[in-house]
Amino acid sequence: MNDEVDKGDTAGSPRLSAISGIVAALAGVSGAELVSIIDTGGPSPLSAVGDVFIDTIGVRVKDIAVAIFGTNHRTALVIAMLLVIGALGAGVGRLHRRSAPRARVAVLFVAVLGLLAFWSRPDATWWVGVVSIALGAVTSVACLSVLSQRSVPRPPAGVPIPGTGTGDRRGFLRAATTISLGAGAALAVSRVARSGDTVQVATGTRSLPRPGSRIDIPSTGIDTPGVSPYITPTRDFYRIDTALRVPRVDADTWELSVTGLVERPFTINFDELLEMDSVSLPVTIACVSNPVGGDLVGTAEWQGVPLRALLDQAGVSAEAEQIVGRSVDRFTAGFPLAALDDERTAIVAYGMNGEFLPALHGFPARLVVSGLYGYVSATKWLSQIDLTTWDGFDGYWVPLGWSKEGPVKITSRIDTPRNRVMRGATAIGGVAVAPSVGIDRVEVQVDDGEWRTASLGRVAGDDTWVQWSIDWEATSGMHWLRCRAVDSDGNLQVEEPSPVAPDGATGWHTVRIVVD
Repeated sequence: MNDEVDKGDTAGSPRLSAISGIVAALAGVSGAELVSIIDTGGPSPLSAVGDVFIDTIGVRVKDIAVAIFGTNHRTALVIAMLLVIGALGAGVGRLHRRSAPRARVAVLFVAVLGLLAFWSRPDATWWVGVVSIALGAVTSVACLSVLSQRSVPRPPAGVPIPGTGTGDRRGFLRAATTISLGAGAALAVSRVARSGDTVQVATGTRSLPRPGSRIDIPSTGIDTPGVSPYITPTRDFYRIDTALRVPRVDADTWELSVTGLVERPFTINFDELLEMDSVSLPVTIACVSNPVGGDLVGTAEWQGVPLRALLDQAGVSAEAEQIVGRSVDRFTAGFPLAALDDERTAIVAYGMNGEFLPALHGFPARLVVSGLYGYVSATKWLSQIDLTTWDGFDGYWVPLGWSKEGPVKITSRIDTPRNRVMRGATAIGGVAVAPSVGIDRVEVQVDDGEWRTASLGRVAGDDTWVQWSIDWEATSGMHWLRCRAVDSDGNLQVEEPSPVAPDGATGWHTVRIVVD
């Protein structure tokens, strides 16, 4: 009979109950996210939970995500969070099938955990968390109730059965689809509302000041197609940090404090920082998570105030040994004060490639220190510079197993060719990095042949990477190309492969090429 219903779908089958829970959970999360845009400058419930997860037990998961997905690791983590939420929702949905009151208690418990995570964020507005998460919980419970009713088919005409629902499979699917589309739309609206870069609004009528000194960008002389540009366009610059949500900082209220083991602690605002003598120069920075041959490295023209000028104004105490940068989102990174003894470039940057820093890269100010991996030096959304002893503080990543000192290791990369080329004259090219030291030469090997010295491009100074290129007469078949670099102090790039943890990857970049 067409009116018959499969026994597996009567009385609210486990399968339909699980689907009900998944849809209801996502609807609740989407509703909470939508309501939270009342305060777009603060966290959303989802980002707050994600930040707490990363700060506590999720760091290793983040490391894996960076290794697999690179700069898309945040998207991967958000997707993973939604999958976990869906799994929890499925469990609550099946619980609702047995006991609706217990399911509501489970939703309330999860909501309380979400509220605690929200309140743990430094820029959270308490009542926004209460309103958004409470409405999200109510939405989830309501949707769960509606879907549960529709997951139980009507009894045959004239056969009343106590406890049966008001729908059928088709009605359930319509309701689940409608709720899912609404949840998706709510989530999309909330993402759009939070996606805007607030730099243009925050800077108002301000413009970048003319730097007191500037290092010009040279014509490198390397025009090999496929080789990374000497200056990385801002839109292509890598971004690796612990923030699922980009902090939105208002330049009108932002302040930078220099505190700790100093004789004259002080605080300045954004306009006062812009009034100080500034420098503009290219610097290459790299992420410690960058694998051999990876792209988590780039060169930008940074403008800002020399860190030494701020330290001199504060008067560093004799017992100070470490410089700690603190972010508005509580991230911290520390490096030795002695690292500045070699006159390396270290600035509080507010400009990037001729414009104010994008919010993605740390507006209104960030630290840029040549020759040190970002996890110990490149604090974005900077709010405080704290002088302390070496043993007196460990930055964010150190207790999680990463080395406390993070000098950038010599590395070189083959950008071109990759995969397949035609036989004949072919250019091999790439970049090599040893910031604050400089590159002396790059050598290239084809298969097991001799090492040949590549031509190096002109550079603005030792703080940047160098482009390199060499000619190769490609012959048919499969070939292995390798490169290695030697820095200006005569140190050869380490051949032995090692992973990125705990202080950066090593090894010679090798690519396989098929020549037709």
